[in-house]
Amino acid sequence: MSPSITQPPVICLMGPTASGKTALAMELSDTLPCDIISVDSALIYRDMNIGTAKPTEEELLKYPHRLVDIRDAAESYSVADFCQDAFKEIADIRANNRIPILVGGTMMYFKGLIDGISPLPEANLAIRAEIEQELKDKGLAYIHEQLSQCDPVSAKRIHQNDPQRMTRALEVFRSTGKTMTELTEVKGDKLTGNVLQFALCPSDRSVLHERIALRFEQMIEQGFEQEVAKLMARGDLHQDLPSIRCVGYRQMWQYLQGEVSHDEMVFRGICATRQLAKRQLTWLRSWQNIQQLNMEDKFNLQQVLSSISNL
Repeated sequence: MSPSITQPPVICLMGPTASGKTALAMELSDTLPCDIISVDSALIYRDMNIGTAKPTEEELLKYPHRLVDIRDAAESYSVADFCQDAFKEIADIRANNRIPILVGGTMMYFKGLIDGISPLPEANLAIRAEIEQELKDKGLAYIHEQLSQCDPVSAKRIHQNDPQRMTRALEVFRSTGKTMTELTEVKGDKLTGNVLQFALCPSDRSVLHERIALRFEQMIEQGFEQEVAKLMARGDLHQDLPSIRCVGYRQMWQYLQGEVSHDEMVFRGICATRQLAKRQLTWLRSWQNIQQLNMEDKFNLQQVLSSISNL
């Protein structure tokens, strides 16, 4: 993306799950000439609406979100895929002299846009199939050992119970002869121009926990169980897919398979969502050039507008 001091700024609204990011983005849309881009690794999936807290059909009609409903639940979507798509959307919005609003809680997506990502190779389906067969025949420990031999840094960084990332790191080495560690030292395109970053965070963590519990209960009432049952009925989905590993979906899947009780599913779903929020807040504490907003403050809209007017 070529830098230009005349192009509209990019507004990034980050924060943990259930912090009110989407609501603030919609408020900004009522005030500014802007377009919303979703920065959420769960909202990309079609037919996964309730458990992802996706904006309703009515909200999406009034406030269109780009990069929502762009993948089937059986498909994967990498940080590189997101950045490629997001850069296109940002360029398109800016070309129309409008402001891109990036809103979501997938911090790796934001990091890729702001810091740039490494030019990793496209997926090699043949090599990936070989590794997945090895995984099936010989198990996780064998795959981890294979990775340790060719890329010990990645093997140490990636958890031994994370088959997706281990498979990808091994695939990169076998297809290029270079380790993911080597390739990630090279950074690609990143956002240019004025980039305003805001983080909606709780002043009291217990308030966020209450919101998370309430929202999960509301999802149950709205038909979350039926939504996951439909996904299961397809027959081509399983728990190791990125879509089903989304917070809440794995726990509901386990309940529908009879592995846990309903109460245990709810408990685990809320706990998993809290853990996600904790990881998001940990990211944000070390984030550079970000303005903290209290998620309970009714003047957040004014603070964002003030920052824009000061450019």
